Amino acid sequence: MSHSLITPRTLQGFRDHLPQTMLVRERLMETARGVFRSYGFSPIDTPALEYAEILTGKGSEETDRQMFRFKHGDRDVAMRFDLTVPLARFTAQHLAVVGTPFKRYHIAPVWRGERPQRGRYREFVQCDFDTIGTESNAADIETMLVIHDLLVALGFERFTIRVNNRLILNGVLSQLGLLDQSVGVLRALDKLAKTSVDEVVAEMVKQVGATEAQARQVLELANPQITLDQLQTMLAGNETGQQGIRNLRELFRTAELVGIPSERLALDVSIARGLDYYTGTIYETFLTDLPTIGSICSGGRYDNLAGLYTRERLPGVGASLGLDRLLGAMEVLNLLGPVTTPAPVLVTQFDAERLGEYMRIARTLRASGINVEVYPDAKKLGKQLQYADRKGFRLALIAGSDEFGKGVWQVKNLSSGEATLVAETDLVTAIQSQLV
Repeated sequence: MSHSLITPRTLQGFRDHLPQTMLVRERLMETARGVFRSYGFSPIDTPALEYAEILTGKGSEETDRQMFRFKHGDRDVAMRFDLTVPLARFTAQHLAVVGTPFKRYHIAPVWRGERPQRGRYREFVQCDFDTIGTESNAADIETMLVIHDLLVALGFERFTIRVNNRLILNGVLSQLGLLDQSVGVLRALDKLAKTSVDEVVAEMVKQVGATEAQARQVLELANPQITLDQLQTMLAGNETGQQGIRNLRELFRTAELVGIPSERLALDVSIARGLDYYTGTIYETFLTDLPTIGSICSGGRYDNLAGLYTRERLPGVGASLGLDRLLGAMEVLNLLGPVTTPAPVLVTQFDAERLGEYMRIARTLRASGINVEVYPDAKKLGKQLQYADRKGFRLALIAGSDEFGKGVWQVKNLSSGEATLVAETDLVTAIQSQLV
């Protein structure tokens, strides 16, 4: 009896990852793990599902609306929409065990029911790292260093980490008598990239109740040429603003001392996104060759991560690498190769009777740290080499009775087409030198 076939398809806003993409994603995640660990950050994981009360009202009205939330029996549950709210719950719950300062990284999928569009999906991976339980500027500076080393380790040379400090803006708003209207001011300031100065001024006057002179003073901050010295003069006598300036001065001094190239770090007092959430230093990272893709690694300092779950005050600082945004950028910049195999070497089967020999040499190479695949059938050699080309292998090993008689293997470079005979005793060294 025949049955009707189910059409294979994915849910809207979700996607499959083919080997070509998945190999790059895993490489990026492994690189990120290596950098995080080099600074002493430890891995954690939290459940995909949380009690809805843990997640609701912790982001914005929009994140509440986008949350995947449902009843399971009599329990109201939801899927995490970021990794920060679960971190707050986790830290409050396990504080006695993890202690402070607590340095953690978390690389995991999150879910948001937003409208799917290019580069935006309903399931995506976040790579977060945070230091919890210290107000020291050392942790803020280290966050900048991690972002820098992460980008370099991922293969980028041309990028800028733009830094700002919320205390500077608070100082200016306090002097102008606009501190209580900071959320409205920030919202208007955030539109500067998309609209004119006059329109932003008009919005501050209309929505915030600022005078035109006050609004224009706030916008002086958005001048990309502004320096810490100028800010110090502007904020003379304002302790909040001066503290923000001192913190950034120390950050820039340390960056110079440890050898961060000056073009990779810039003061940008116009950064306003999410400033109502952040309370200290803020970071946004842009690729020089593709600034339009937006910030690929953002974060900042916040005053009290877990205030809803514990009476203990837990300040923190951290950032998040946008894995999918970064992949999109690498695609545009042609940084993704056509490789669909994690093994650079293919052992071909020239003679079915010698299968054990092919398996043996593959194991020898693997024991030396070389990834190897053995072709499963003794098909025509041309067919096996076609397969090797299509999957992106770099080398093919070929041996028949002649080679076995002489104790040698033919090593074929698949990009140049060049083949060399190598004694089996020298095979590991010869392959390693070709794979560098």
